Amino acid sequence: GARASAGRVVIVGGGWGGLAAARQLRLLAPALEVVLLERQVAFWSMPLSNRWLVGLTDGQALVQDYQATASRHGYRFQQAEVLSIDRDQRQVITRNETLGYDWLIIAAGIREDFSSWYGVDRDAADFTRHHFPSAFADGDGHLRLKAKLEKFPGGDLVMTIPPMPYRCPPAPYERAGMLAWWMKKNQIKGRLIVLDPNQPALSFDRVFRDSYRDQITYLPQARVKSVDPYKKQIVTDFDTIDFDDAILMPTQQAADIVWQAGLIASGRDGQPSGWGGLDPDFLHVPGDERVFLVGDLIDKVSPLFGFYPKTGQIAARLGAIAAQQIAAQALGHSPEKALPASSCFVVNRLDPMEVARIDAAFRFRADGLIQQTVRQTYDAQARDEDLDWASGMFGELGF
Repeated sequence: GARASAGRVVIVGGGWGGLAAARQLRLLAPALEVVLLERQVAFWSMPLSNRWLVGLTDGQALVQDYQATASRHGYRFQQAEVLSIDRDQRQVITRNETLGYDWLIIAAGIREDFSSWYGVDRDAADFTRHHFPSAFADGDGHLRLKAKLEKFPGGDLVMTIPPMPYRCPPAPYERAGMLAWWMKKNQIKGRLIVLDPNQPALSFDRVFRDSYRDQITYLPQARVKSVDPYKKQIVTDFDTIDFDDAILMPTQQAADIVWQAGLIASGRDGQPSGWGGLDPDFLHVPGDERVFLVGDLIDKVSPLFGFYPKTGQIAARLGAIAAQQIAAQALGHSPEKALPASSCFVVNRLDPMEVARIDAAFRFRADGLIQQTVRQTYDAQARDEDLDWASGMFGELGF
């Protein structure tokens, strides 16, 4: 299509990063045309979805209409699946059209990688997605998981946790605690078996033992070697576990489109790292100052700590920073370096309510490397701080 004279920004992905970028661009550079492309028709919030799964939050609060949000802030929303990106021609190709861009923000989130379980067996991966949804990555997995839980008769429910790094590391443990609370409250005869390939999550381990000894079996450093989704069997380094039902979360990586566009970084070994490579100071891809990567899909940003926490708030902050960079370029200013910050509220226990707050702050050291400081505080007299945080964040996304 024809370009607006001031230029067009195309944003791929309507999660926290893409929405924050669109809203900031309208505020900072109102002359730019902004187009948001997203597969889903409505936004669904992963934060607070664990509460929703066990009936503690109304789903209405977690769903937002993209078209209404776009109209309110003066950008264009198109429900579209992006098939490819051509950086030489500066074009985004969707199923229905080819869109030229002057700047591009890729905020497409993650994909799940089943290859370590199934190799190239696509059928096993699709079967798993459908029958044992992670509710952690795809569009409607949460609906399938809730429907499954409502019919769960009891027995052994297995939940695998992905190897690090993955989206919002506390979230699966929070979900485990809420499911245990839900099983206890509804007197469901059964156990939740949590298979965690990572180091033990100590604060949750304590809650699991103190409050849900009869509901949860927590197995840290339990790497999944193979899964048979048809026979409902998982083999770890130590055990063979048969299950009645499961929430299967495999390894996570950057979304498909980041691979298609050739933007995956190489690790030290020369193999693909699985995550999008970028300039950590300015968020653009190496050698192309018109293409920005934000949110969970990005690779390590510092040798001091590796990855930014893959959280909604970090994604939103990175989206706003990318918008600042583009606005500066469009106005002919040189962009300034900026860093995100993150607060995360995690429900450690529901009854009595105990909430952990995790704050991550970042600064440039004298040698230019990004340094991270993380502070964790517990509130044993919690009053739904996670709900207050979410409503503040939704405001930043323009809802």
